[in-house]
Amino acid sequence: MEASFLRTGSLISLPQCPRRTSFLSPSSGLNHRTLSLKPSPLSGFPASIQNSHKFNGLVSNFGGVFQKNRSFHICRAEAAAAAASADGQPLFSEPETPKIFGLEILTIKKIIPLGLMFFCILFNYTILRDTKDVLVVTAKGSSAEIIPFLKTWVNLPMAVGFMLLYTKLANVLSKKALFYTVIVPFIAFFGAFGFLLYPLSNYIHPEAFADKLLGILGPRFLGPLAILRIWSFCLFYVMAELWGSVVISVLFWGFANQITTVDEAKKFYPLFGLGANVALIFSGRTVKYFSNLRKNLGPGVDGWAVSLKGMMSIVVLMGLAICGLYWWVNTFVPLPTRSKKKKEKHRMGTMESLKFLVSSKYIRDLATLVVAYGISINLVEVTWKSKLKAQFPSPNEYSSFMGDFSTATGIATFTMMLLSQFIFNKYGWGVAAKITPTVLLLTGVGFFSLILFGDPFAPTLAKFGLTPLLAAVYVGAMQNIFSKSAKYSLFDPCKEMAYIPLDEDTKVKGKAAIDVVCNPLGKSGGALIQQFMILTFGSLANSTPYLGGILMVIVLAWLAAAKSLDTQFTDLRREEDLEKEMERASVKVPVMTQDETDSSSVKAQAETP
Repeated sequence: MEASFLRTGSLISLPQCPRRTSFLSPSSGLNHRTLSLKPSPLSGFPASIQNSHKFNGLVSNFGGVFQKNRSFHICRAEAAAAAASADGQPLFSEPETPKIFGLEILTIKKIIPLGLMFFCILFNYTILRDTKDVLVVTAKGSSAEIIPFLKTWVNLPMAVGFMLLYTKLANVLSKKALFYTVIVPFIAFFGAFGFLLYPLSNYIHPEAFADKLLGILGPRFLGPLAILRIWSFCLFYVMAELWGSVVISVLFWGFANQITTVDEAKKFYPLFGLGANVALIFSGRTVKYFSNLRKNLGPGVDGWAVSLKGMMSIVVLMGLAICGLYWWVNTFVPLPTRSKKKKEKHRMGTMESLKFLVSSKYIRDLATLVVAYGISINLVEVTWKSKLKAQFPSPNEYSSFMGDFSTATGIATFTMMLLSQFIFNKYGWGVAAKITPTVLLLTGVGFFSLILFGDPFAPTLAKFGLTPLLAAVYVGAMQNIFSKSAKYSLFDPCKEMAYIPLDEDTKVKGKAAIDVVCNPLGKSGGALIQQFMILTFGSLANSTPYLGGILMVIVLAWLAAAKSLDTQFTDLRREEDLEKEMERASVKVPVMTQDETDSSSVKAQAETP
């Protein structure tokens, strides 16, 4: 009758000081019993190892435990601890991967292309953002008052429609096909606008019809009628807004979350913004260059059309570069393995997806962060842009100032990016997520205070060559610069890290719902609040104190959601780390001492009839 080891529910390991003398001179009975054992199959090992039946001379320096031509049983560990040697080191260590400057080559192959993609996307976004404002604010028969109506009645419905379409496409297309299907129409539209739609704008805009309606309905309908009057400019405005929501938030960050781990994200997500904000600086200079270029053209030449063609050509080239980088990463970089224990979800329909997302507290908190940011920044930004047009009424001056504004935003955000990694490492996700609402609240209060109490400071401002209007423009610009730099360097990385522990289905559809719908929903919410206040109190200036109170409430709700999400994110991160560790440690090799072997063999023989 063959002897067998006793089954044990825990990992058996060597004591700290094993007795080498007993292994050097084992008894003949022990030697006979050990050599007579039949090997068991190795659960979790490759078939090539299982077929060998023996570990012949695997390890020779563990005090004689692994002797040549000896066979033993392998027990599956129930705990996620590695089998240890006598000096506490793992029995089987993972091979060292090649590194450059302390970084694995695989990590470098992911991070550099992602940084370049982010650079190109933000370069385009800065040009589009500045251009869309110039088009709709300075157009004939329009003003900054068109922006709340655009965001509420045009941008939001198109964002909802896109989210529904994206959710449907996500169920039928692969991730690669989905990426190209979404980004190519954007590139085609911006190219067509610069070379077709804008040159034909005098022929396709129903200005006479809009004037007739304005005479019938009255000046209070100036905003809605301006959307009809300059419909192609408004379409450009919406597509530029969607570029920020769709290409940046959904396509880029969704792709980054797909190919990076949480540890890589904490280290490199803040640094992505370094390249991105270098893009802000260069794109701001690009806008400034084309704005000044219009001054040097001859009489009768539409300088804005010439510069628009140049800027849209750059946007198209950058878009093609984004597609090329995406193809390269998918072709040459392997995707990281996620936890296999994650629950696979069935394909959900559109309504089922919406119900699922609404029922998730995690997704609701993320949505609260995005909506709160949109409302808060919109409460300040529209008022600032109305002051900006009053100070710079011509497209040349307006566009030139926006170029300087984008460059300053890039420099400020670059500086914040350098500090962000220290903030993440020192204080963690929760503190980093609360900095943006705090900055926005403080700077917003300062801007509204200057609007309310600026006249008494007019004599003092005159000594510095400033008027109250120009001072309000500069303070509003500083408010936007600090708020956006905090958003790009801290808020966006925090938001994207929060998606990583989620399963793939929730990650894809959650991002589509939050980034595509909640982002414009926040901006539209701020616009609706402003419209209500103007109609109730007669003017934006009269409603400023109430807008400040609303800003306070929104920021407090934002901070509460960030605190709740911090707790949930930490729990999910721990769970994912534990699952990965369990998978890595699912097969372990126990080491048994001679005394344990003797006692188990004797007991097994005693129990054998």
